[in-house]
Amino acid sequence: MAKLNLLLLAVLVACALGLVTSQHKARKLFTDLEREHNRARELDVEYGRLQLEASTWGLHTRVERIATGALGMRPADARRTRLAGRDASR
Repeated sequence: MAKLNLLLLAVLVACALGLVTSQHKARKLFTDLEREHNRARELDVEYGRLQLEASTWGLHTRVERIATGALGMRPADARRTRLAGRDASR
C-alpha cells in the first residue's frame, strides 16, 4: 500500500509541475501576442503617416514650386512647342 501511495504522490507531483509549466508558457505566449499586436498597431499608424507623407511629396503645386524656385525651370513657351504624333514623319 505504501508503494502505491508513493507512486500516486509522484504522479501527482509530476502533474502539478506539468500544469505550472503549461500555465507559465501560456502566459508568456499571451504577453508575446499582446506585444506583437501593439507593434502591428504602431506599424499601421506609421504606414498611414507614410502614405500621407508620400501623397504630400507628390502634390503638383509642391513639384512646381521646387521646379521654379530651386531648379530655375519655367513653363514652356507655346510658340516654341511642337507636338509630335505617330505620323509626324509624313
